[in-house]
Amino acid sequence: MELVSNIIFSESFWLPHYVKWKDFENVTKIDMPVAWHCFLALPIAVGLFILRLLFERFISTPIGRIFKLKESRPKKPRDNELLENEFRSAFKKTIPNYESLLELSKKTDLTVRQLERWWRRRRIFGNPSEMQKFNEASWRLTFYCLVFWYGLIILFDKDYFWDTRNCWSNYPYQHLSKSIWWYYQIEMAFYWSLLISVFMDTKRKDFAINLCHHFATLSLMIFSFIPNFIRMGSLVLCVHDAVDGWLESAKLAKYLKFSKLTDVLFIIFASVWVITRLCIFPFYLIRSTLFESEAVMQGKYVPAHVLFNILLITLLILHIYWFYLICRMLHKYLISGEIEKDIRSETEPDTSDNEVRKQNGNGISRQ
Repeated sequence: MELVSNIIFSESFWLPHYVKWKDFENVTKIDMPVAWHCFLALPIAVGLFILRLLFERFISTPIGRIFKLKESRPKKPRDNELLENEFRSAFKKTIPNYESLLELSKKTDLTVRQLERWWRRRRIFGNPSEMQKFNEASWRLTFYCLVFWYGLIILFDKDYFWDTRNCWSNYPYQHLSKSIWWYYQIEMAFYWSLLISVFMDTKRKDFAINLCHHFATLSLMIFSFIPNFIRMGSLVLCVHDAVDGWLESAKLAKYLKFSKLTDVLFIIFASVWVITRLCIFPFYLIRSTLFESEAVMQGKYVPAHVLFNILLITLLILHIYWFYLICRMLHKYLISGEIEKDIRSETEPDTSDNEVRKQNGNGISRQ
């Protein structure tokens, strides 16, 4: 066990060459991070997951019922082996063109309209109900709002909140306050709880990328907690939390069919995204970890610090990808004047009769 511990918490991996773990223990006037404390978030994550279930059952679901949100999930269409095989082989499950539907009509004794209806119902089968999506967004909005304001309040009076150079002053002998310690534990617990519920939540097109984001965020918190990069880590968390609440609020407005409010909230979300994740994050925080930290590392970057920077850059790449999706949605908004879907739309989107007619060149009327 001691051998495993020595490998996991190797000084040469986590700490600059002039620092030892014993140096952390010998500091008496300030509190320093304890490496194994990063695992305390796991039982807290279970508690958060249970709290979420209670929140959905006793708070968000009753609210959703007031607005008469649908609680039933789409039903699967009548079993048809031939159509099922065609559906599984279809590229992105798109509805076949009119000529293909005519061929299927001859094989199945179904009309083109019946085939279109079957395909549409098969596409949305397994999608979450309106209530499920509402519950998910409600919980996330509540958490993001609470944790963002908590983080902002406890960081507002810190000198490194206003000047990132102070993130590295007197490193690694930097005091870890109880409020920051809890901030980290709650954030880590939340992302662990997201991994617990990943198969329960709405599955989206960017499921794999979002999963990558969760692992990168958790790894980032661990790689900042153990070697005491907590000042920079807490700033990264606060900057990211600033935008998430706006996205979830826009989703809620859409689920409740407040179209104008949805548009306003989405535009605010896009603006905050650009300011926080594409300006503050790369040009202040990542720049600080790459260049302002050089003095404390004395020109010898340890693996933990290198990985910390790699994870930050990984998050930045994900942000750029999501910003591309935001720009696509804003482009559609300028054309149609309405936000049609949220930034991460469901894997199997609803398919209306209008969409079917567009894809098939008004094929129903041709039948």
